Amino acid sequence: MGSNSSRIGDLPKNEYLKKLSGTESVSENDPFWNQLLSFSFPAPTSSTELKLLEEATISVCRSLVENNPRTGNLGALIKVFLSRTKELKLSAECQNHIFIWQTHNALFIICCLLKVFIYEMSEEELQLHFTYEEKSPGSYSSDSEDLLEELLCCLMQLITDIPLLDITYEISVEAVSTMVVFLSCQLFHKEVLRQSISHKYLMRGRCLPYTSKLVKTLLYNFIRQEKPPPPGAHVFPQQSDAGGLLYGLASGVATGLWTVFTLGGVGSKAAAAPEVSSPLANQSLLLLLILANLTDAADAPNPYRQAIMSFKNTQDSSPFPSSIPHAFQINFNSLYMALCEQQTSDQATLLLYTLLHQNSNIRTYMLARTDMENLVLPILEILYHVEERNSHHVYMALIVLLILTEDDGFNRSIHEVMLKNITWYSERVLTEISLGSLLILVVIRTIQYNMTRTRDKYLHTNCLAALANMSAQFRSLHQYAAQRIISLFSLLSKKHNKVLEQATQSLRGSLSSNDVPLPDYAQDLNVIEEVIRMMLEIINSCLTNSLHHNPNLVYALLYKRDLFEQFRTHPSFQDIMQNIDLVITFFSSRLLQAGAELSVERVLEIIKQGVVALPKDRLKKFPELKFKYVEEEQPEEFFIPYVWSLVYNSAVGLYWNPQDIQLFTMDSD
Repeated sequence: MGSNSSRIGDLPKNEYLKKLSGTESVSENDPFWNQLLSFSFPAPTSSTELKLLEEATISVCRSLVENNPRTGNLGALIKVFLSRTKELKLSAECQNHIFIWQTHNALFIICCLLKVFIYEMSEEELQLHFTYEEKSPGSYSSDSEDLLEELLCCLMQLITDIPLLDITYEISVEAVSTMVVFLSCQLFHKEVLRQSISHKYLMRGRCLPYTSKLVKTLLYNFIRQEKPPPPGAHVFPQQSDAGGLLYGLASGVATGLWTVFTLGGVGSKAAAAPEVSSPLANQSLLLLLILANLTDAADAPNPYRQAIMSFKNTQDSSPFPSSIPHAFQINFNSLYMALCEQQTSDQATLLLYTLLHQNSNIRTYMLARTDMENLVLPILEILYHVEERNSHHVYMALIVLLILTEDDGFNRSIHEVMLKNITWYSERVLTEISLGSLLILVVIRTIQYNMTRTRDKYLHTNCLAALANMSAQFRSLHQYAAQRIISLFSLLSKKHNKVLEQATQSLRGSLSSNDVPLPDYAQDLNVIEEVIRMMLEIINSCLTNSLHHNPNLVYALLYKRDLFEQFRTHPSFQDIMQNIDLVITFFSSRLLQAGAELSVERVLEIIKQGVVALPKDRLKKFPELKFKYVEEEQPEEFFIPYVWSLVYNSAVGLYWNPQDIQLFTMDSD
């Protein structure tokens, strides 16, 4: 776009950009477009340069906003792009580098302009800009075409139909990013958008038939994790002193160039964003999550969510019910492997949650896998490094575990999987431990972290619910896992005593001073007693259902038997303490009979012998502990801001001014 534009500062003065945004109409058949689209530009290498690039081109974009109603140049540019995409597939097959390069540049400019237009105006105004056409004086046209819908359909076709080759990689990323930008109006609204023109286009009309094909393609892009072509295979001419305007804008702001694929945007983050090895997979996953979380239309459900809820395995030959729209099939094994490998990112964990929660086919498949450790271990590692993760990622990982523990088969099988040398678990050397015992250790650690740091009742509840779901199936608990269960109870007991003492002292103080408001110790006490009750129910469930499988838990109970004494007569715990008290009394008696100075091995031997002798009918039966994850009412109020925060922090090369964001609160750097 100008023979001398090789620096960011030159962009506002570029003659081709000035003509595009100026007061003169340019016909879609004008040779100007070939000149405009034959540009290259040095790529930004930092978030600072991305910001500078945005600032350098904003005046050009705003000039077009002002002049486009008279010139229709935006529409002409879009028509140029649309006409070129009709030959794009053939160009890819024929290795027509120049044609694909210019088509990519056209899409890049559209994406950059669209981003500014969306921020500067309402959706209604934006729609008008996409229908303006140059008209001769006195002429009148009653049926102007809707270029916005045509552009969206074209992008969906480009994403789903163009073969992914080295020369088409960049334009494929650009197409996905442009769709993300098209939906970015949500960023500039505090409230979740429910009646949106962008939603209307995507959920009905000409775009609707592409629903299942788009979702399938985005999933496969995530599965394949295709890396960008190496620098030597770059399809675009790199010119230092000719032909050059905004190549970096195309690659930096819109998709990220090879040298900026690890930027991930600006703004503070709870954790450093991992390096993005596949920009196409990253952008595709973000777009998929945006589409999946669009709100339903007044008269129709979100078709993209329907597609995600209903797709099946390629190995499944059963017919789809006629009532299921937008159905398709995908290779579940490939999807499972990709999910296992990508759990370090928030968005991959959110996809895993979405699939487990909404698609019964994928949930059934995953629970039947014999290598569940490949999925569970990355989730446990997220929870283990809770200090380094943002709270949303921790919640999603925890809910994934809760959904998995709803299945009894999962709860049994995890105790049969033996692991060796868990290097990331640093509190203690674990040379050999079952996956089930490791899961218990990590969940208990998360509870203890929450008790001392975040004090989030929601997190507490879900951790305890997962343990409760597993408790009846506890098998051969590792001695350290058994110790940690009792240690957690000890911590809760101390906290209970402390709050009780504070409440008593406060009550005494209130007798001498009527003016000082009392802290709400009753509420604190109620919360801690609920948690203690839950822990007692978890221990009781294990003793009742699998006592003979868990001598290490009995050993830990006996070692800390004094902890339970104060709860025997407590009205809130009397019933649930019966079995625990019975087990402690029974095995204490047998140890007493065996004499003093018993070794650990001898104590465990006595416990194993005693389990056989303990009459099972003496243990009182309680209702089975089962907790099911239930999504909050209006889940979009949580998920839509969460998804867009991921886009803001993780989309390769997409930059928005943090001061413009309304949907979620930006942390200060």
